[in-house]
Amino acid sequence: MARVSLDLDNKDDLQVLGATGWRRGMGMVPGEANQGLVAEMRGVPARLPDYDDSGWEQPDSIQERLSVGFTFAWYRLAFTMPDSVKGQAVAGNRVYFECNVDNYGEVYVDGAINRDIGVITGNNTSKRVLVEDPGAPGGQHVIAVLVANAPLGDPVGSIFFRHATLAFEEGAPR
Repeated sequence: MARVSLDLDNKDDLQVLGATGWRRGMGMVPGEANQGLVAEMRGVPARLPDYDDSGWEQPDSIQERLSVGFTFAWYRLAFTMPDSVKGQAVAGNRVYFECNVDNYGEVYVDGAINRDIGVITGNNTSKRVLVEDPGAPGGQHVIAVLVANAPLGDPVGSIFFRHATLAFEEGAPR
């Protein structure tokens, strides 16, 4: 099976996807008082593909370490599925978003989370989430990742992406 991938922290690779880069909003609900932390909240709109993140910052790198203590941030990337990546046609490929965040995370693709594989727990826990099968050039997608510092009761360190890639695999078993 042939596999190619794009580094989603690399500006040249992001251009292949027609993406201007990641956007980052601090807090569970960016822009809200107390970072949007309220009891019994059901659903955060930042996960939805049509959410307006235009006022969010565009970090130079998703590997930038942020804050300490009890911290949340949303990272969002809107992109268009290309015709080819590194000489490999995209049509018919399986397309995966792969990432590793420190410490806790949730991966939403076009507003939906696969609750079996879309939750990231622990340091150095990589995730691989299906974006599209089969790949269809021209399709529009939004990946939204909620990142939090953990453990929640006694957080240590900071939040950041260790890596984020978009992988295209030919002939993947179905």
